[in-house]
Order: sequence, then C-alpha cells, then structure tokens
Amino acid sequence: MEVKAFIEITRPHNCTLAGVVGILGSVVAVGHLPGLLRTVLVFLVVALGCGGGNTINDYFDYEIDKINRPERPLPRGAMERRVALYYSVFLLSVGLSLALLINLPAFLLAVLAYVTMVLYAWKLKPLPFVGNLAVAALTGATPLYGAVAVGRIGLAGTLALCAFLVNVAREVIKDVEDFEGDSLKGARTLPILLGKRRASVVGSAFGIATVIASFLPIKSGVGLGYYSMLPVDALILYASLIILRSQDRKTAHRSQILLKVSIFLAVLAFLTAALVR
Repeated sequence: MEVKAFIEITRPHNCTLAGVVGILGSVVAVGHLPGLLRTVLVFLVVALGCGGGNTINDYFDYEIDKINRPERPLPRGAMERRVALYYSVFLLSVGLSLALLINLPAFLLAVLAYVTMVLYAWKLKPLPFVGNLAVAALTGATPLYGAVAVGRIGLAGTLALCAFLVNVAREVIKDVEDFEGDSLKGARTLPILLGKRRASVVGSAFGIATVIASFLPIKSGVGLGYYSMLPVDALILYASLIILRSQDRKTAHRSQILLKVSIFLAVLAFLTAALVR
C-alpha cells in the first residue's frame, strides 16, 4: 500500500479548488472575507466532502477504472478497495463533524451534499441526465455552502443557480463529445437516447437559461461591478450556439471547454460584484 495513494485518490487539486470556491461563496454573500475560523471550516467541509466523494467514486468505479484508468490508486494496487471505502467514510465523517461547528443549516446542507455524492457514485452516475443533474447540483451547492455558513445568501444564490445551469449544459455537451466512446461501452447518455442534435439543443437551452438567470440580481440594484458578468454571458452564449451548428467531437469539446472556463470567470465576476458596489 502506498502512502501517497491516500492523497492521490482524493484528487487534491480538485478538493483545493472546491474549498476555495466555497470560501468565495461566503465573500460573495457578505461582501468580505468571514472570520478566520469560519473561513477554515468552510474550506475543510467542502474539501473533505470533495475528497470523500472522489474516493467513494473510485471505490464504485473499480472495475471500470481497471480498463479506462489503470493508473488510478485502486486498479494499480496502491490501495485496497475496502481501505478506500473506510477512508471515504472517515473523510465524510470528519467533514460533517466540522460542519456542526458552523451552524445547523450548514450541517444540513453538508449532509444533503454528501449523501448526493455517495448516491451519485453508487447509483445515479449511469442514469441518463439524472447523473448530469446530480453533478451540476453539487457544483452549484459549493458557493451556496459558503453563503449558508455565514448566514446570508445574497448574490451567492444567483451564483449557485448559474453554476447549476451552466454545469448541466456542460455535462450534456460533454456527453455529446464522448458519444462514440460511450456508444461502444453501451452507456445510456442523453445523446445516445435522443441523438446528438436533440441533446445539443437541451445543453444549449441550459446555457441560455444561465444567461437569463444572471440578470436576476439587476432588479435589486447591484453595483457596477456586477456588469463584469456580461463578457461571461457572451462566452456562454457563444459556447451554447456553436454546438447547435455542429455536433462533431471537435466542436463539442470546444463548447464544453468554453463553458468550463465560463464557470471560473463567473465566480470572479460575482466576486467583483460583491466587492465593488
């Protein structure tokens, strides 16, 4: 058993990024960084949840990863499968314990997110569109968790909604990109069930819905900083439209990468809006 496997299996770069986005959710909600203790707790609850979710995902994907990702810790024998299960339970348990130190709503949201991660890895991933929705919901819950932790939603609510919608778009379009490989594996993704053209329409619709949702805070009189979201909206619209013109692998890859970039740019735009009134 390799000691480094305990770090590797959690995908630490993803966990760190998720933890930072959780903190940014707090900043977007209240307009400033919360106290040091709360900041650390938000980071740890999100990061541990991400790490536990990634670990339990590898536990359930063991047979698939032996073929698709043999370099991962479990298929290469760096960690026993049952150890991965115990390790994921440990990470999630510590995360929930820390969530209790924040407040009751933060604890309940952590429970909901953690349960969703386990259900996704166990049962939801192969289900057409349901798996896409689960991943998008977890992504949207990350900045929302930071807001709940400080007891105020503010702009973080719109950020969470936009993150959910644009991630549904990206997940569907990514399935369009993976159409050939998924077909050979017998997967039941939305493009396989509906066809690439119809699935692209669904993905584009969620992209356009993201842009519409991004205008919701304007009614409440947000400051000039919020208008930094407009270039992000343009990028999302562009990514949503090019997939309608062509559903080949190259175009689908380009579209979903643009949507992925837009997620990070949107977080920065909302952060700017929270700090620049």
